[in-house]
Amino acid sequence: MLSASPATRATALHGRDTELETLHRLLGGALCGAGGALFLAGAPGTGKSALLDFADALAARLAPEFVVLRTRGVREEERLPYAGLHAMLRPVADRLPSLPPAQAAVLLEALELGTAGSGLALPAAVLNLLLAMGRPVLVCADDVHRLDAPSREALFFAARRLSGGPVVLLAAGEDDGVPGDIPRMPLGELGEEAARQVIDDLAPGLTDDLRASLAQTARGNPLALRELVGSLSPEQLSGVAPPPETPPPGGRLWRAYADRISRLPCDTADLLLLVAADPDLDTATLLRAAGREAGEPAVPGAAGPGRVLTALEAAERAGVVAHLPGDRYGFREPVMRSVVYGEASLARRRTAHLLLASVLDQGHQRLRRAWHQAAALDGPAERLADELVEALDGTAGRQGCFPEPFRAFERAAELTARGDVRAARLAAAARHAWHAGLPQRARSLLARLNSLTVSEEVRGRAELVRGSLDLRSGRTANACNELLAAAEWLLDRDREQAVRALIRASEASYLAGDTHRFLAITRRAAALRHPDDPPATQLMYEYLAGMAATFRGRHQEAAAPLRRVLELAPSVDSPSVLVWACVSSLLLGDDAQALKLSTMAIETARAQGAISIVPQVLEFLIQAELWMGRYTSVTANALEGLRLAQETGRLNSAAQHLGWLALTAAVEGDEETCRIRARSAIELADAHGLGVAGALANWALAHLDVAAGRHASAAGRLRATARADGTGGHLVVRVIATPHFVEAAVRTGDVEQARAALAVLDRWADSTGNPDRLALAVRCHALLADPGEAEERFREALELHHRGSCAFETARTQLLFGGVLRRNRHPGAAREHLHGALETFERHGARLWAEQARGELRASGESLPSARSRTRATGVPEESSAARALTAQQLQIARLVADGATNREVAAQLYLSPRTVEHHLRNVFTRLGIRSRVELARMLSG
Repeated sequence: MLSASPATRATALHGRDTELETLHRLLGGALCGAGGALFLAGAPGTGKSALLDFADALAARLAPEFVVLRTRGVREEERLPYAGLHAMLRPVADRLPSLPPAQAAVLLEALELGTAGSGLALPAAVLNLLLAMGRPVLVCADDVHRLDAPSREALFFAARRLSGGPVVLLAAGEDDGVPGDIPRMPLGELGEEAARQVIDDLAPGLTDDLRASLAQTARGNPLALRELVGSLSPEQLSGVAPPPETPPPGGRLWRAYADRISRLPCDTADLLLLVAADPDLDTATLLRAAGREAGEPAVPGAAGPGRVLTALEAAERAGVVAHLPGDRYGFREPVMRSVVYGEASLARRRTAHLLLASVLDQGHQRLRRAWHQAAALDGPAERLADELVEALDGTAGRQGCFPEPFRAFERAAELTARGDVRAARLAAAARHAWHAGLPQRARSLLARLNSLTVSEEVRGRAELVRGSLDLRSGRTANACNELLAAAEWLLDRDREQAVRALIRASEASYLAGDTHRFLAITRRAAALRHPDDPPATQLMYEYLAGMAATFRGRHQEAAAPLRRVLELAPSVDSPSVLVWACVSSLLLGDDAQALKLSTMAIETARAQGAISIVPQVLEFLIQAELWMGRYTSVTANALEGLRLAQETGRLNSAAQHLGWLALTAAVEGDEETCRIRARSAIELADAHGLGVAGALANWALAHLDVAAGRHASAAGRLRATARADGTGGHLVVRVIATPHFVEAAVRTGDVEQARAALAVLDRWADSTGNPDRLALAVRCHALLADPGEAEERFREALELHHRGSCAFETARTQLLFGGVLRRNRHPGAAREHLHGALETFERHGARLWAEQARGELRASGESLPSARSRTRATGVPEESSAARALTAQQLQIARLVADGATNREVAAQLYLSPRTVEHHLRNVFTRLGIRSRVELARMLSG
């Protein structure tokens, strides 16, 4: 068979560490006389051939005497008996004629003459030949689903009988018709980071938006990734044209799927075209459409349904479609839908759309009906476009349904001749593409406006989308300017959208940490307020007013508008509004309400298909969890937020999630992980003007410094967060980080700056009445108090902590209080608090803080056994299950590795170094008592 190039082969093996290890183990077993068989099952393009090539090369490296036999099924020889065995045996007969009694040549001659016999004779002869080689043997059979039946049966006969011999038989193909007793290794999709790595290897320097789009389209298929990258046009590379949504027609992957379709009966192919044209098609509607196509009565009980279901069964047996929940059929592999539709002629497509339009209801299926009419050009183009837009107006909030709103608006624009209306529809399509998490698609739609005459209102809407795109993935300064320009254009035409543009401009200045510009924007918005504004617009004004008062330190004044936001939020069904309500709750100190609202916002966004907003919502859910001390949840949600931000091209949100991840690594005392993530966050912050992300990263590093006793370094880092001019600091982070700054400043003698910072925290904490915030402020006062007053202040802080919900900060107060009590010569009382702190730190996996607590306990006169001593005394680890035996970081790495990710891919996904991943993985293996990735995958899957 033809082998792929080394570069292609290497690319196809990204993310296949577990599979490679399995092949290595099998071939090593053959050298010891303990071979076996394995079926590599996967869809076209998943790397089956590359794995066989790898095994071939590995056999040569392991032992020069390895005999490698290869065959491959081809469509043209499927019905030619023994063709597969003939291809496998001819090289052996040529190279090894001395095999006694020249078994290969004899068997080959029998195959050619058609005298191989039937029954067990042929399979037994093949098995005996493999075992009689006198050398280790590797058999690689590719595309076994296309081998002729006698060859396939002989190979599987041998496969069942190879244990205990020096032979490995590897068969690869689609999971179709392979006996269930043959061990199999399914080849699933590549992980997200593996897919990104493939793209980077093939085309370094692609924009993050384009890279995310290609990874999403390929769905983890290595061949799809290679062909998609290779098909990119200059316009797509520059962002002027939308990224490809399917592998290139005529490519290897497309041809492989087209070949499968071509084998199906004509009736089945016609039904598949209907399913491809409308993925929301339920079975009843499909039956009606098929019956109408055949000229049969489209009523239940007619003869047609039986014929239709029989035709669908052929597609099910071929593994093309599956029956899905909701009584509908869908393609097992998403790319198949594109191939079915793309392979059909224009006439067949039009017929399918007309049939579907004729059976869909004018009421609740109005949008789909209008879509099919527009696709078939069933009437004047302008009328079809208007009907499509009218149908869209009745489906607000239905982003997840077919057709997606951005496609419907784009199709309406294509059918529209009037320049201003066409431009408005393109702008609407761009807005919906942005909400759907498709930033490059949105940018390409906006680029098409450049050739049109655009009104100021449409220009304002387009700038609102463009500014929103930059707000999430570009420079905050550019976003702020674009959004302010959008507000000016929209002011006299759509006040609600103008105010929304101002809110987003204020958010851009918030992300930049530019408090002065933020306040200027809020003043501009306040001047536009009308008493008769609708609830949605009132809510936006109240939010800006509350935020402005907060930033001025007027927290009592801020409380009323912030509470008004919470009152108005239920009347507006929007995830963005729920985000503003969540922020209001956080500022008011109601963390439980913020957690509830952010959870509702995520559910609303997912229900509306606005997946791109989820990373932003998670930022505020994380803040609520942080105040409540739920660090494990913070890590999990920040990882999810980072993943979604990368998938949807929201790099500015990714930077914040990296900051939160750096902070949780600091809590755990994982210095290397904290520094890597903080550095990544700071790099993004510097490139995009993100003061908040940079300040978060510096806070994380300062937390690490305080935990390690590097107080001067911590104080220096936190002073940098105090800037409020958009040059790297951030007011909000400065206030939240005040407890760390006060502790570091007191230890370095900078009492005056500590008092000044505490005064700001005091005003906010007092306004909230929240016990967790008040406890932190009182703890800071205890650190600044005279020795006689400090103990009473610490007791007051602990009473407040016990009314709150953050156990970790309670432990931090216990640690500091215990140190004061020890120095004041109260060792017994000190140990009581220090033991409580140590227990909490160990439960959170906070290594550096636990070491501080142990150091204080030893200084108080207590002798502590080491962790290793405790394990030796009991004979077993404290936790028995895999999940409970690992730290949160170790468990995350273990799961990714068990899913097949390489150390390099895990490092890229979690923003660690490969060396750190390797270190964690060694500890995982030690804790779980295992030695390989295969064992790890089995343990976690069980």
